[in-house]
Amino acid sequence: MLTFAFALGFGTTVAEPALIAVSAEAAKVAAEGGMILASDEAMASYASGLRYTVAFSVGLAIVLGVLRILKGWPIHYMIAMGYVLVVIMTAFAPREIIGIAYDSGVTTSTITVPLVTALGVGLASSIEGRNPMIDGFGLIAFASLTPMIFVMAYGMVI
Repeated sequence: MLTFAFALGFGTTVAEPALIAVSAEAAKVAAEGGMILASDEAMASYASGLRYTVAFSVGLAIVLGVLRILKGWPIHYMIAMGYVLVVIMTAFAPREIIGIAYDSGVTTSTITVPLVTALGVGLASSIEGRNPMIDGFGLIAFASLTPMIFVMAYGMVI
């Protein structure tokens, strides 16, 4: 189940048209700002790295969300801790990457949202004692939160 959840999150995010566009634009801006070389190869590498970072983070987020549904963990504590981490990382991340990091969370849209929502509601519906309205939703919140953390970390490493 967890492997499927990761594959669903990763695969749908890699295919997101919005993420492809944002990562290509971010590569252009990074090249113009002197953060990376202005060659096609460097920009393609930067865009791919950013895209795969976001996809990995969404896959991990869906795994965390599925674990939350399976274990019955309260969502509000997990979301609050995530945003505290975002605020802390914002203080240390290069300021050039912060805007991209915050925007990367909303690039999970056309493909990711319907499939991930169906996974959460379906899983919560099939587990005794779980309410699909309470436990089934929230996976998209994780999918929007973790890219911010991972892209800021990507910016710190790169």
